[in-house]
Amino acid sequence: MNSKAHPYKNLPDSSFWSRWVSSGSRASELFVGSAPILEPNDRIISAGSCFAGNIVPFLEAAGFDYIRTERIDDATDRFGYSRYSAAYGNIYTPRQLVQLLRRCGGEFAPVEDRWHCDTGVIDPFRPGLPFPAEDDEEFDLVTSSHLAKTLEAFSTASVFIFTLGLTETWISSIDGAVFPACPGTVAGNFDPVRHRFANFRVVEIIEDLRTAIREARSINPHVRVILTVSPVPLAATATENHVYCATVYSKSALRAACEEVCQSEKDTIYFPAYEIVSGFDARTNFERDLRTVNEVGLKSVVDALFDHCIMPMDRPAASSSDDLRIAADLSGKLARFECEEAMTDPSAF
Repeated sequence: MNSKAHPYKNLPDSSFWSRWVSSGSRASELFVGSAPILEPNDRIISAGSCFAGNIVPFLEAAGFDYIRTERIDDATDRFGYSRYSAAYGNIYTPRQLVQLLRRCGGEFAPVEDRWHCDTGVIDPFRPGLPFPAEDDEEFDLVTSSHLAKTLEAFSTASVFIFTLGLTETWISSIDGAVFPACPGTVAGNFDPVRHRFANFRVVEIIEDLRTAIREARSINPHVRVILTVSPVPLAATATENHVYCATVYSKSALRAACEEVCQSEKDTIYFPAYEIVSGFDARTNFERDLRTVNEVGLKSVVDALFDHCIMPMDRPAASSSDDLRIAADLSGKLARFECEEAMTDPSAF
């Protein structure tokens, strides 16, 4: 009889479904990294899908330095451009992030860079801005300022949090520029000659993620990267699949890409927000539409995150504090913003 212990003999409880999932445990145990995710002196920027913006109020309420270089009036901000470090709005795919960073550095200028309509000049890459430019001259000034403010945010951060949301997107047939929403849903007009659908494969997402990290570090060589996947299901799919199956593919592909990139890129980690919200307690973490993450789900993510942070000394670490209850309320309101992707479902509005 072989007396040697097999590899599973001395593994921790978290390695076994029966000892962790069946028996119950804390969401914070899903993250197994040893180094603190955030430290008190970190300067944080973030980007990503709608879900990414809902975490920001918690970070600010806890006393972390969340960088804001460009602000939009909250009262008129229908699509939540005020959520992020600069007013770039939701960035659903790594390809869209690469495009933004290259535009900031003057390395890419989209051919279809504006739409003229009755209300003014619309930015195709920020189609839901509350106040369109009145003319091309104003548009150029606003866009130039926006890209400069975005560059400033990336230049001064110590941590960049990026939440991946979708694999599906719409692309310019002319130069490959990525739109945050299908033209014609939020603004503009859809043209099947100029606009084509894309559903990124895992290999493409990996390459885009690596490129995005490389572009970010060409701006700021020392920035740490935290990747997450949004637990919010697709509002609609342009594939021939059922929207549920399309959602499973999208989240699976994004999650697989994150794992591959974190294995190969230094100072890049994955935080399991997707798993915390969409796991075995999923129905308690969503509103009745089974798509909007509720305050219970948001609190679970934030509590798990803060368990692995060194909190600022002058602010409470527990999300039961008054400040974090206020943040939870604000995040709940942000969750009800109309993100561009949701506009693909006309029946929802």
